[in-house]
Formats: sequence, C-alpha cells, structure tokens
Amino acid sequence: MNFSYSSKVMELQTKLTSFMEEQVYPNEKLYEQQLNEQENRWTTVPPILEELKEKAKAEGLWNLFLPESEYGAGLSNVEYAPLCEIMGRSLIGPEVFNCNAPDTGNMEVLVRYGTEEQKERWLKPLLKGEIRSCFSMTEPNVASADATNIEASIEIDGDDYIINGRKWWSSGAGDPRCKVSIFMGKTSTEVGRYEQQSMILVPLDTEGVKVERMLSVFGYDHAPHGHGEITYENVRVPKENILWGEGKGFAIAQGRLGPGRIHHCMRLIGAAERALEELCKRVQNRVAFGKPLSQQGVIREWIADSRIEIEQARLLTLKAAYMMDRVGNKEAKSEIAMIKVIAPSMALRVLDRAIQALGAAGVSEDYTLAAQWANARTLRMADGPDEVHRAQVAKLELRKYQ
Repeated sequence: MNFSYSSKVMELQTKLTSFMEEQVYPNEKLYEQQLNEQENRWTTVPPILEELKEKAKAEGLWNLFLPESEYGAGLSNVEYAPLCEIMGRSLIGPEVFNCNAPDTGNMEVLVRYGTEEQKERWLKPLLKGEIRSCFSMTEPNVASADATNIEASIEIDGDDYIINGRKWWSSGAGDPRCKVSIFMGKTSTEVGRYEQQSMILVPLDTEGVKVERMLSVFGYDHAPHGHGEITYENVRVPKENILWGEGKGFAIAQGRLGPGRIHHCMRLIGAAERALEELCKRVQNRVAFGKPLSQQGVIREWIADSRIEIEQARLLTLKAAYMMDRVGNKEAKSEIAMIKVIAPSMALRVLDRAIQALGAAGVSEDYTLAAQWANARTLRMADGPDEVHRAQVAKLELRKYQ
C-alpha cells in the first residue's frame, strides 16, 4: 500500500490549509456571534458562513468528497482522506466546502441510485449548496443499531406511497435550507429480513411532515443545523420518489455508510491533531510548581501517547480507504468497522488530555475542545455503535478459522 500523496492532492492540501488558517479559524467566533445575535437561532444562517462558502467555491475547494468527476473532484477515498482531515479541524469547516454530513451521504446516494429527475430536482441544488437535506433512519422506539428493526412504513397506494413513522436524530432537519429527507421504512414484511426496507425522497414541506423538536448533544443544540425528531403521518409522495426500488433500502444504507464512516474518522483525526497542537502550545507557556507544564513528566506522556494514537488511527483509516478503492466497501467492511471503533475513542482521549492540560479554559467556549469532545463522543454511536462494529470484526475474524 502506497499512501504517498499525488501532486494534485498536495496542491489541494496546501490550498485547504491556507484557507482554513486565513478564513475559517479566524471566523469561528464570528460565526457563533452572528448565530447568537439572531432572535431565533433556527431561522437564519450566519452570513459569514455563506461568505466563506462563496470564497471556497471560487478557490475550487468545493464538493471534494465525490469521486465522480462529473459532480466532484474525482478523488479516490485515499486521496480525499487527508483533505477531509484538514476540514475536520473546525466544526464549521466541512460545510464551508460543501463536504458536510448528512448532505455528503445523501448526495452520494442520489449520484448512485437516483433517477435523472431526482438528480435534477435534488442533487443539483445540493451540489451547489443552495439547499440542505436530512436522513431519517433512526427511530426512538426501537434499537436502530439493527436497521432491520425499523418500524416506519412505506405503503403503496395507487400512484403514490403513504409514509408513516416517527424518526429522530435526523441531522440537518432544523436548518431553514433543509428541503428534503431521505426516509427509510418498510415496504413489505413478507420478504427476507434485508429486503423489507426501502428509501424514499420526502420533501419536508409535504403535508403530514412535522418537526416535533430539536435534540441537543451534551447541551449543544448545533443550530441552525441541529438534530430533529420528526413525525411522518400519512405523508403522500409520488411513486417516482422511491430510490433504486422497493426492498433496496438496506443495501443503500450499507453503501451510504461506508464512505461516511471514512469521512467521520478523518475529520476526527483532524480534530485530534488540532487538540494536540493546542495542548503543545499551552503547556510551553504555562508554569506550575516552578517549571513549565511541558517539563512535567505526565504532560510529556500525554503528548507522546497522543502522537502515537493519532498516527495509528490515521494509518488504519488510510488502509480502509485504500481497500475501498481497490476491492470495494463489502471487502473492506472489517477495516471500516475497525476504524469506526478506533477513531472516536482516539479523538476522545486526545481531546480529554488537551482539556486537562488547558484546565478551566479547556471546558469553556474560548476553545473548540469541549464542542469537539461532544461531537467525538456522539460518533461512538452514530453510524453504528462501537459494540456493533466490534461484533462485525469478531465475526469476520472467526470466519477465517471455520
């Protein structure tokens, strides 16, 4: 495996790094300030975000996640990985470059499984950053880590489907620009376990769709993006809104989540790198008990352990990306499962050390550490909890000896 970067990737790394340093980091506080100045944090997007997006477009730093050159930059997973890491250093970074979840996954679904009409109506505006979307799979009344538990229904009725269900953690549902949901539900209970689910496009302004509430994450509301609990009550959409076909929902979900897990892990590595930088800068100019913190033995252990763990996580993530490029998501499922366990836990440890080294400042909003920690902790559950991924790794390992 060769993880050396091509000249194209190195050029993009340089441009992205410069853009982050010159445009994104200096405006993180302004973004929060503009958001908090709004009378309703859910109705207006901070103007600075749209300004940054236009600048990123002008720099050619747009839709880098899509491997299809017709729509994106034509980068492989291995090529995109280091770029995604750079974006992940800031919580607002991914959206600035139109590389943010869940829109990335939804766009990938539309590229691979959407009809020409679906692409025209939904994919093109998403690619331009004109609208946003959400993904409605998880349900409050079942253990959604097992997607076959999904109880929501998608029933045929003439030329339409009737949709009923209650979903939550539909990320992006609070955004005033969110116009469409990819909804997962059952079209049949009479077929095999993995052929019962389907996915369908539901415009959020359809009668019967109601965002009941926005959920917080360790107290962070993530406005104006947020995570919604949504009821779908007798929602009627045309048959042509189905994605790929009836019974294909589980297969779409598996294809969607593979690249998404790579993206999450690389962003977490970026967050950990920034945390380690903050730690190293802080401990060299803070004195306790007569000497700089950087000379305290335990601090040096934290720094060394953090560097080791970041490098380990990055290499395993690159291996997973390499295998996805060479043999596909299905053959790379063990590596994808492993990184989804490793990366959030690694990021949590590094962030925790940085918070501890910064003391009270670490838990404040003066730094991004606390918000990044909350995000990393959530990712031990999002896209499948650690326990499910560990079970998958063990199952595949045992199979070698049967």
